[in-house]
Amino acid sequence: MANLTVTWAGYTALICFALAYILVIFEEKIHMRKSKPVILIGCFMWMLIGIYEAGHGGGHAHDFIKELIAEIGELFFFLLSAMTYINTLDERNVFKALRGWLLGKGLGFRKLFWATGLITFFLSPLADNLTSALLMSTVALAVSGGNSKFIVIAFVNIVVAANAGGAWSPFGDITTLMVWTAGKVPTLEFSYLMIPSVINWIIPALIMFPFVPNEKPQGDNEVFEMKPGAFVIIGLGIGTIATAVSFHQFLHLPPFMGMMLGLGALMFFGYYLKRWGDQANMKRLGIKEDRRKEPRKETRFDIFTKIEGVEFDTLLFFFGVLTAVGALQYIGYLALASQNLYGTLGPTTSNIIVGVLSAIVDNIPVMYAVLKMDPAMGLDQWLLITLTCGVGGSLLSVGSAAGVAVMGVDRENYTFMSHLKWAPAIAVGYIASIGSWYFLTMGLR
Repeated sequence: MANLTVTWAGYTALICFALAYILVIFEEKIHMRKSKPVILIGCFMWMLIGIYEAGHGGGHAHDFIKELIAEIGELFFFLLSAMTYINTLDERNVFKALRGWLLGKGLGFRKLFWATGLITFFLSPLADNLTSALLMSTVALAVSGGNSKFIVIAFVNIVVAANAGGAWSPFGDITTLMVWTAGKVPTLEFSYLMIPSVINWIIPALIMFPFVPNEKPQGDNEVFEMKPGAFVIIGLGIGTIATAVSFHQFLHLPPFMGMMLGLGALMFFGYYLKRWGDQANMKRLGIKEDRRKEPRKETRFDIFTKIEGVEFDTLLFFFGVLTAVGALQYIGYLALASQNLYGTLGPTTSNIIVGVLSAIVDNIPVMYAVLKMDPAMGLDQWLLITLTCGVGGSLLSVGSAAGVAVMGVDRENYTFMSHLKWAPAIAVGYIASIGSWYFLTMGLR
């Protein structure tokens, strides 16, 4: 590890990092995908380090990058597998069937408020907070009948529920996944965060509930039928998560290997669907078996189109962020920050501040920076930073991937300012969840 904090390379890299993040924060305004600036700047920062070390007798940057890319690769392939499963379930109409079932219940706005929040909270640990928030906000919008008051409150509730639900599972958010794969919080110990997560969601929901319109929206009888193989793919997805946990817990192998094993199983099942599984569905739709000369109304199942549909902007952003934060670590800025923050204020106060900071910047680089600082903390404090980094982003609409995604569902009603009005209620939930963490983890100190 070098100490380049007071060199021209260090200062330039820090300025470049700040500029890249300004572009990321204003993604919605300038319409530039967030992956573009971080990849450019992340690699440019390492170029600066290389130029400096080449002029000063060399260094250890090459060895450091080899370790860094191993970390990035593990998480990259884990997410690639998980996202492919989500895309496949979507293509098999699993999420549309859930949406149709909920719409068909004819719930009033107040019951729908609780139903969407509850489903989001328990879907997030498996399907991740981003997917859950997108799905349930689409449902809320579909039954809103254009009622802006309901849309705003329901969307805020869904974002809070998605982030809270994702905080108590290794698979609920990229930050929890990073903490888990780094070995800071074992699989079963994430359960300590379930009650704080419930409190984080339920308190703002109870505060907002009286403001939900006491009306009933127009019914929608649209029904979506799941395609052949949907239940098998759900089973494979659950099995894949179990395999990843087993690889990590019992075989002491990287979890991404278990996820990729599950992806391989999905690819084999996809071959079956492509050759034989979809035939009954095609017959029902009136599509001839030999369609080589027919115009295609319905394409055969192809697993590679599901891989193509993966959100590569998110994956490449992830690569860029970890590359850039890795450069800051190599330069020595993270050690400096750790010394000034954790060394001065102590872990509890620092972890609470970092959680609030994640709402302004982004929880992925913030969590990765803390992992790279590696302050001396017990399991109780690693649980706290996992909680605060996971739910802190709910304070602002741009503070989490779930919030940014939901803003895109209805830009007219759900905005930065409409979310900000409920920030005090969300802050009460944030503080209460930290209080419950304190009492639940007393035995770990």
